[in-house]
Amino acid sequence: MRYNSNFDVDSVLDVLRTVNEKYQEGSREDEAIRVAAVALFYVRESQKLDEYREFFRKFYTPAVDYIVPSRVFETREEADESLASGKVKEGELVKIAGEGFRAILRRDGQGLRFRPTPLPEELMKMNHPDSE
Repeated sequence: MRYNSNFDVDSVLDVLRTVNEKYQEGSREDEAIRVAAVALFYVRESQKLDEYREFFRKFYTPAVDYIVPSRVFETREEADESLASGKVKEGELVKIAGEGFRAILRRDGQGLRFRPTPLPEELMKMNHPDSE
């Protein structure tokens, strides 16, 4: 699930205050909500909110969102030309005609070749074929 990293701090504090009213003062829940609220207040007051927003965004961003091909080729020929010219480096993840590939060293050690490496969206289709 993705969350809005650009949340309204005052709105969050209001919600925490409302939720906290349901718990007895001094209870574990009361303490936890107060600690969270004060921590958020501190982040804002110490002018670290932008830093926290970035941390929050990264915390809730699925790892697969970071898997992005470095280059996209419409055809295999176009990709092979780029590989032969040295534009694609070892380890690079590329997309060729809608499919993922990684540039790896040939077995004989003489240059690179493309090895099929499914991209996250390809894996989703494999796991959920009717989701197209």
